[in-house]
Parts: sequence; structure tokens; C-alpha cells
Amino acid sequence: MAERRTTDDLPEAPRVQTVRSEGRAAPRAPRWLRILLPALLILVWLTAASIGGPYFGKVDEVSSNDQTTYLPESADATAVQKRLADFTDGDAIPAVVVFSSDETLSDDDRAAVDERLAAAADVPGIDEVSPAIPSEDDLAIQAFVPISSDAELADAVSELGDTLRDGLPSGLDVHITGPAGFSNDLVGAFAGIDGVLLLVALLAVLVILVIVYRSLLLPVAVLSTSLFALCVALLTVWWLAKAGILLLSGQTQGILFILVIGAATDYSLLYVSRYRDELIHQESRWNAALTALRGSFEPILASGGTVIAGLLCLLLSDLKSNSTLGPVAAIGIVFAMLSALTLLPALLYAFGRAAFWPRRPAFDPTAEAAGVPSRGLWARVAGLVRRRPRLIWIVTTLVLAVGSLGFTQFQASGVSQSDLVLGDSEARDGQAVLGEHFAGGSGSPVYVIVPEADLQEAADMLLANDGVDAVAVSADTDSGSAPVTADGIAAFGPPGTPAPEPTVADGDVLVQGTLADAADSAAGEDTVRDLREELAKAIPDALVGGVTATDVDTNDASIHDRNLIIPVILAVILVILMLLLRSVLAPVLLIITTVLSFGTAMGVSALVFNEVLGFPGADPAVPLYGFVFLVALGIDYNIFLMTRVREESLAHGTRDGILRGLAITGGVITSAGLVLAATFTALSVIPVLFLVQLAFIVAFGVLLDTFIVRSLLVPALSYDIGRAIWWPSRLARGEH
Repeated sequence: MAERRTTDDLPEAPRVQTVRSEGRAAPRAPRWLRILLPALLILVWLTAASIGGPYFGKVDEVSSNDQTTYLPESADATAVQKRLADFTDGDAIPAVVVFSSDETLSDDDRAAVDERLAAAADVPGIDEVSPAIPSEDDLAIQAFVPISSDAELADAVSELGDTLRDGLPSGLDVHITGPAGFSNDLVGAFAGIDGVLLLVALLAVLVILVIVYRSLLLPVAVLSTSLFALCVALLTVWWLAKAGILLLSGQTQGILFILVIGAATDYSLLYVSRYRDELIHQESRWNAALTALRGSFEPILASGGTVIAGLLCLLLSDLKSNSTLGPVAAIGIVFAMLSALTLLPALLYAFGRAAFWPRRPAFDPTAEAAGVPSRGLWARVAGLVRRRPRLIWIVTTLVLAVGSLGFTQFQASGVSQSDLVLGDSEARDGQAVLGEHFAGGSGSPVYVIVPEADLQEAADMLLANDGVDAVAVSADTDSGSAPVTADGIAAFGPPGTPAPEPTVADGDVLVQGTLADAADSAAGEDTVRDLREELAKAIPDALVGGVTATDVDTNDASIHDRNLIIPVILAVILVILMLLLRSVLAPVLLIITTVLSFGTAMGVSALVFNEVLGFPGADPAVPLYGFVFLVALGIDYNIFLMTRVREESLAHGTRDGILRGLAITGGVITSAGLVLAATFTALSVIPVLFLVQLAFIVAFGVLLDTFIVRSLLVPALSYDIGRAIWWPSRLARGEH
């Protein structure tokens, strides 16, 4: 029986008569200030949010999903993309149209295809259509349709598809693939980002808040705080993107939405917890609000600052999709903190105790200080940590270590463009049909820019490569290019017709190589790498670009960024923690536990992605993004815990402070973790492989951090070490 009584054995909480008397003795703020200041804060946020709200439907005006836009300036693919307009007509996006049949094409089928292609030329945004090109097996026909970059891609592709299918003979199928088809898939995948993603995220947060607080008004106040922060952040980001200062994509936009909602809700929950406790200890809601704000300011600022510091490390990235995410997300975190520290206190002050209805916190002079629970789940967890600290941290460490073993199986070397979008894909189906009847790289050639004098040598090297099916050069012809053979530029028309002259710009010509394999395949990428290596030796000035080269450069830049930025983020967060906790040992241990948690999340994710979901792999940026969010946000919860532990340790000693801090923060941090996991899970409604994988990694990792690392491993390890955890500060020597 004695052992059972010690299960909830926490240090006795002191009564709070002194705190309450200080609250009553404090100078009372004028009534006009207590009315005007909250009203002014609410009005300012309401005005800013009402201005920013309409911008949800205008993000596509300043965003781009073109991979080349996000490549580093030094990449060959970037240099080639900038010069394409010198050799081709404009910067149109090529679509590949494939007609196919299970039987040999008849004359009527060919006539119908020619008729549909002629009609396609009248579709807005399409200037010309290439002649029909039959396959050798006579089962398919392909044509190239350039879509103007000024046209609305989704509308142009949709109308093109309707035109091509109108009156097509039975048994003849048509697919639109190529760069335009895959880009249209991405546009369609991100179409629900303003509506579905936001609705799912807000609904998930609302359900959790209602369950946790069993209140109706409080969840509305917290969600309003998150939504207003998002509106103002989006307004700021939109104008920065409009001015060309930031780059915005559908992927960045989705992450911004989730990050702001999750972070603002987490910071709000911390303030709500403090405010509810103070309403019990203080009769004046004004004094309760000020005291709660003072107690929340440091941990919220430290947590938000840590996340911002981690995000800004992405500025070191070569890949612009990474470097631009840093400031965009950092802006979101800034407004998440501001809303939690200004708007939410104003709303809750205006509502008073009614915000918690029907469970209003009544003023109770006999209540325990700081809300330390003497019973309940977290008091029992604290009691367990007190009795078996070493066993707990050793077991949890072993469990996490075993889970992290799967990290080596995480396939993050890149995926083909056809696998980026999950679910049905006309472009993917069309690519498969194209590969059955034509060279897989049709419509997405390798572009090689070389000096005019080296044209034939470059063409010979391409022709000698088994991965290249055909070679052409940009020329002044109806088709815009002319074939190149081992004997030079081939002529069109009957024998004796003179060969066309290649297009020359600044002394250079553009050679196009049609890949034998699909442009987004691993084999295609290997061909591009081989060509670059061979051309670099023979023609040092040669530049290799195109769709496949863009994928190669993107993957290489992502791997470089991952290897550079991860150690930098760890170092930056370690310094911040040392300054915050006035310690060296505690921050080092917190970093180690968080990295171990990240390794476990990646190991389990590898198992799920490879064996359960059957994903083809992952983008090299997935581990980097997962690390940034899991480490920065995982450290958030350790900051919430350890700042409170340090506060309690100063008054009660380290071991008692650890138990008190765990018991006090357990409920709010667990609620925050559930909210953040739910918001990141909402990313999975966007059928893009990168976002679905990121959603699982972060959601699972946050739950792991919340229920194992922060609840068991960190408290147990800190308790076992004792006051030496604060080394080398005076607190480690018991001077407090």
C-alpha cells in the first residue's frame, strides 16, 4: 500500500496567497485602457485578415511550379533554359499527343487524326501543331503541340483534349503527355490547396480542441488566431512574390498553410493553459491575462525563434525551392507568434471566463500554485519517472534506436516526373503508350548548346550513345529543326534538296537529342550524365539541358543542400538552447534525443513507404524538409518542457523541478503535439508524392516526440543525471 501511495508522489505545491495578494496590490490599469487596448488589437488583426483573405484565390498569379525556375544559377539546365528562346520560337511548353489503337491504323484513322490535329491548331494558346508522325509498328501516331506560356495551362490542355477526342473513331485512343501534360497534372493536384487543404486542417484542429477543452467558444478563438495569422502571412508573402523578392510554388504554399496553422495553435495552447491557471489564482482577468502573457512570452519567443533560425538556414541552399521556403515559412512563424501573443490574449480577455464555458475556471483562493496536479495521468507519469528513471530512458532509447535502423532503407535518390502525382494521370498513361511505340524521350529532348564549329562533333557523340535515338539541330524549317546524321544535316524533300542552315545565336547552335528511354527515367538520367561527361572532355563550352537534365541538376542540388544544411541547423539550434537554458549539457542531450527521434521517424517511414504503400522512392529534399520541421518543431516541445523545468528547479531543486515541470506541461504539450500532427496529416489530401511523404514523416515524428521523447526519455534522463544537467551554470551546483 505504501508503494501505491507514492505513484502520484510529487513535491507538495505551495499555496498561492502571496501571488494573489501581489496581483490585488498591483496598480489597477485604467478602465479605458482595459477596453481600448484589446479592442484595438482585435480591430487591427481583423482589418489585416480581411485584406489578406481574398489573396487565397490569387496565389496562382505569383506562383510557379516550373522546376527550372528553382535551380541554382550555376546549373547547366538553368543556363540552357535561358538561351532556348534564341533558337526556338518563344518559351512554349511542349505537349506530346499520342493516338493509339490495338489494331493497325486504317486510312480512315489517319484521316481522322489529321482532321483532329488541324482543329487543335485553333485552340486558344496553341499556335501550330506538328505533322502526324506514325510509329514503325503502325499502331500509334504522335504529334507535338507547343502551348504558349501566356495561356492558362489547365484550360489549354482541357480544351485541347476535348478537341482531339471530338468525333474520334471508335477504338482510337488519345493521350496528352510530355512536359505540358505532367505540368497540368501538378496544377490539378494543387488545385485544392486553397480550399480542401485549409478546410481539412482547420476541421482537424477544431475537433481536437473541442475534445481537449470540451468548450465551443475557446476553439473558435484559437482557430481565429491561427486563421488571422495565416491571412496576414499570405498577404505579406504574396506581395513579396509579386515584387520578385520571393519565389512561391504550390508546394511552398501548402507547407506555409500547415505550418502557420499548426504553430499558431501550439503557441495559443501554451497561453491558454497559463491563462486558465491564472483565472483560478487571480480574481482580476486583466491581471490574469498579464501574468499569463509574461509566463508565455519567453517560451513562445524561444520556440518560434528556434523554428525561424532553422528555417532561415535553408537560405544556404543552392536549390531555390529550398532557399525560398526558408523566408516564406519564417514569415509565417513570425505572424503565428504575434497572433498568439496579441490577438489571442485580447480575444480571451474580451470573453473572460465565458471563453471556457461550460467549464469556467472559477477563482479559488485555495488552489495549488502554478496548476501542479496532484493526481491524473501526468502526475502518474511523473511518479513513474521518479521511481524508475534509468530503466525508462534506457528502454526508450533502445526502442528508438531499433526504429532508426530502417533509416538506411529510405530511398531518397529522386523519383521520375510521372510518379510525382498520385492517383490517375493521363500524362503517365500517355507516357507509357509513347514508350511502347516510340522512343521514350519523344517530346522531351536533351538540349545541347555548342559552338557552331563543334556541331558535327557534338552530333556524332550523341549518335554514338545507345541512350539517344535520334539527333536534330534547330534550323529555319517548318518544323523548327532538321535531323543530323553522321554525314551532317539531312535535307528535307527529294534528293538534291539543299540542307537547311542551323540557327546560330552568339556563335552557338542548339542540338536536340531524342532519348531512347523516358525523359524522367533513371536510364534517361544516366544518359544525360554520360553525355555531360563525354562533352566536357571534348567540348568544354558545351551546355546540356532539357527536362531530364533539370531533374538531374535538381537531385544533385538537393543532395548537396541536405548534406550542408542539416549540420548547420543542428549547430544553430544547439547555440540557441545553450543561451536559453544557460547550460551546455542539457542542450546537447536535447539535440541528441531529437535527432534520435528523427532517425526513428525516418526508419519507420522507410518501412511504410517501401513495404506498405509501395512508393517508388522519394525526392532527395524529403529528408531535409523532414529534418527541418521535426528537429525545429520537436525542439519546440523540449523548450516548453525545459523552460518550465528550469523555472521550477530554481524554486524547488532540479529533480523536483523536473517532476513538477512534466506534470504541469504534460497536458498542454500533448494537445499541441496532437494538433500539429493533425495539421501536417492534412497535407496528404494533396495528391503529390512529396507532400504525402512529408505529411507522414512529420506527423509520426511529432507524435513520437510528444509521447515518448518529451514525456519519458527527456524527463527520465534529466532526472537520472540530476542537477548536473544544468552544467556549467550555478544551478548545477545547487545555487538557486
